[in-house]
Amino acid sequence: MEKFRLTEQDRATLQFKVTTKLRELILKGEFKMGERLMQEEWAHKLGVSRMPLREALRQLEVEGLVRIEPRRGAVVTPVSVDDIEEIYQLRALLEGEAVVKSLPFLDTEVIEELETIYKKMLELKADETDMEAYMKLNAEFHRIIREGCPWRRIQGFIETLWKGIPPYTPSLLANHLPESHKEHGLMLQYIKEKDAEKLREVTMKHIIRTKENLIKMIGDK
Repeated sequence: MEKFRLTEQDRATLQFKVTTKLRELILKGEFKMGERLMQEEWAHKLGVSRMPLREALRQLEVEGLVRIEPRRGAVVTPVSVDDIEEIYQLRALLEGEAVVKSLPFLDTEVIEELETIYKKMLELKADETDMEAYMKLNAEFHRIIREGCPWRRIQGFIETLWKGIPPYTPSLLANHLPESHKEHGLMLQYIKEKDAEKLREVTMKHIIRTKENLIKMIGDK
């Protein structure tokens, strides 16, 4: 039980930290498919009240990791390696194409916005204190570089794929942030240079690398 308990320092931004902890445990296979997450039990294990735990379970339901059932509460519905393969392989293909179609519409104003976001990301530390802010900036960076794509269907498909795990992977792969920083920097460079094929290549590489690291993290039980 002690291995699950949060320290006093951890209790800042409780909902985020509880969500991160449970997400990691689910992805690492600590729970069986269909296993119930009892609020009172897990509030006690994590050393928190039931309110942040309840909010965390609602977030995990949005991500598809639990299902809230009447009279049963939260039931674990873990994401499999096959799910990760499918989500990230499709993201790589679709986002690679979307950024190419978007590139002609990424003007000086948009590039300045991306530079601001990138600088903010570099300033954040790879720990739980800054990770919530980093995840928001990361999602915004990816949204902006593809938003110029005029193909509505590909935009819709990508938005669907981003629902669930993708926005939260930085919290699971904090050790890989230096690689992400380098790749984001290259994306920005190729946008400035209007080099569509290099932009496609680094975007796809970035997503595939994330997929591989996430699968490895799930396997390291």
